[in-house]
Formats: sequence, structure tokens, C-alpha cells
Amino acid sequence: MQSRTKKLTAAVAVLLAAAGAGLAWQQGMAQTGPPQKDMRLDATMRQDVVTQLSAQMQRHYVDEAKAKQLAQALQARLQQGDFDRITSAQKLAETLTEAMQQQLHDKHLEVRYFEKAISEDTGQDQTQEDQARDLVEWQRFNFGFAGLSRLRGNIGYLDLRQFGRPEFVAGRIDAAMTLLADTQALIIDLRHNEGGDPDSVMLLASYLFDQPTHLNDIVWPRDNHRTDARWTTAQVPGKRYGQSRPVYLLTSEDTFSAGEDFAMALKDTGRATLVGEVTGGGAHPGDRRRLTAHFMMNVPAGLSVSPVTHTDWEGVGVKPDIEVSEKKALDVAQVEILKRLIAAEKDADWQQRLKRRLAELD
Repeated sequence: MQSRTKKLTAAVAVLLAAAGAGLAWQQGMAQTGPPQKDMRLDATMRQDVVTQLSAQMQRHYVDEAKAKQLAQALQARLQQGDFDRITSAQKLAETLTEAMQQQLHDKHLEVRYFEKAISEDTGQDQTQEDQARDLVEWQRFNFGFAGLSRLRGNIGYLDLRQFGRPEFVAGRIDAAMTLLADTQALIIDLRHNEGGDPDSVMLLASYLFDQPTHLNDIVWPRDNHRTDARWTTAQVPGKRYGQSRPVYLLTSEDTFSAGEDFAMALKDTGRATLVGEVTGGGAHPGDRRRLTAHFMMNVPAGLSVSPVTHTDWEGVGVKPDIEVSEKKALDVAQVEILKRLIAAEKDADWQQRLKRRLAELD
């Protein structure tokens, strides 16, 4: 569990995370630049962090009963002295994260330590200096767009590692879909996609449908079960890919959060075929909450519900249509696509070329 947490934290810190009530850490939480200097803690500091964590959980967590149980368990451990030997701020954040995830099995639960003091107004905009530094870091990773190409057989391929904020990625999505517009099928690689902004999930999905389509609902149990319906848009800025051509999504156990949101929505609507491994299983959207001057946590507060199955993927992941190891997923997807293209192709010469490519892969 701890290795998974560290991996997720590193990925989110390197790329941008979700905005608003996103499916991962908010963009302002991204830690960039040199490693932080650790802080030495005393008993009062540890108690303040645990007490505030318990309060935030009971106030905001998606499951009120489970939040109460967790708060009681952490307070008991605090009284028993389980945390007394932890003098490192970074170690306390890791320990609390592991404890929460082990008890509730919710991978969006996370505590982070920040060397730089956190404003009491956690909704406050970042300073211009912080914004500029983060923007440079995100640009280095192209906001999650890791690769785009045309595979043999005229199959489009998009390697997407993150769903960045719409204001940063809308142009990239448009450019990508323009370059892929004349392909006969499309593969979107989500095997290393660990989350991001749900609004960008809707934006990319909008290119793959011919008309507005209901993707999912986000339900907020602690807010009188308020429901936010999430649909694709009637129009897109550029050229729509449409829904007549095959779309395949590649998944792995590292596919997480918004990556799973995209995969489940396209699977449930019948728009895409999933190939690979069962995904990570993080479906609860949430928000950042300040604990103390140097500690922040992510508190999952919502339920992502499919309008088709009326379930989500929390704790179980999204099951692919074709389950294979993530290393074989790209080849398997190409084989499946080529078979479909060959069966429908009327040009004898192109059909033979597709068959030769299939023979190389099959």
C-alpha cells in the first residue's frame, strides 16, 4: 500500500492534478521544484494533525459512518502512543496516509506535508511565483500528452498520462484529434494515466460521440445528495472524431482516478473496447483540506455513479473487455482492430496490406 501511495504522490506532484471537485489532488497542491526540507515534530504538532484530520474526515468524507470509525481509530492510536516515535513531518504524512488507506481502502485518501506554510484560506489563489513555477513544470511534461502517432494500418494512437485542466489542454486535445481525424480507428493509451481533471475527461470524450451523451453522475452524500450530471458537449472546438470508428482504450493497474472515469464512461456507453488490466480502483472525487500550517489532506466527498450500471469502480477498478497483461495490451488492441478493418475493407489492395500487418502481430 505504501509503495502505491508513494508512486501516486510522485505522479501527481510531477504532473498537474484535478481542479475543483476533481478525482485527484487539486492543481494548487502540486509540489514541484527541489525536494522539501523535512520538519521535526513534537507531541503537540502530532496531536494537532491527527485531531484536525479526524475533524475533516467526520465533516466531509463521503461515508459518514466510516469517517467516524477512522477518527476513533486514529485518536485511539494517538492516545496509545503509536505515533510517539515519529518526529519527521514527512514520515507522519506517509504513516497517516497508509493508516487511512488500510482501514478504508480508499486510495484518494492522502495526507501531505508542505515545507512552505499553507494559507488558512485553502481556496486562495496561488501566488504568481507559484503559478509560474508550476506552469513550467507541467509544460516539461506537456500536460500529460506523452505521445501521438499513426500506427501501421492507419490506426491512430494517443498516449495520455494525465487529464490536465481544460484551459491548458483544450488546444492540445483539439490538435491531437485534428491529427488523428483521418485514421480508421483509434487507440488511447491510459496504462500510465493516474488522474486529473474530470472536465477534461468530458472534453476529450465529446470528440468521440456524435451527440451529447450522459457519461456519469457525481453524487455528494454530505451535501443533501446533490447530483452533478456529466455529459459530453454538443459542440467541440475542432473536428469531431465521431462514433462510427472503433476506439480502444489500454488500461493497467496504474490507470487511476480520472483515467478510470474516462475508461468506465466509454465502456458503459459502448463507445470503446477496453484492453489490458483491471484498473486501480479510485472513484471518489474530493477536495483538499488544510490540517495545520504544514499539513494538507485530500478528503474524498463524492460518488461517481454510472447512469448505465448505477455503480462505480471504487475499490474494484474498471474491468477491461479483453483482459491481458498491460505489456501485451497495445499489440492485442491492434490485432482486434485490424480484424475489424479487414472484415469491412472493400479495397482489395489495402485489405491485403492490413492482412500482412495482422500476420506480423498475430
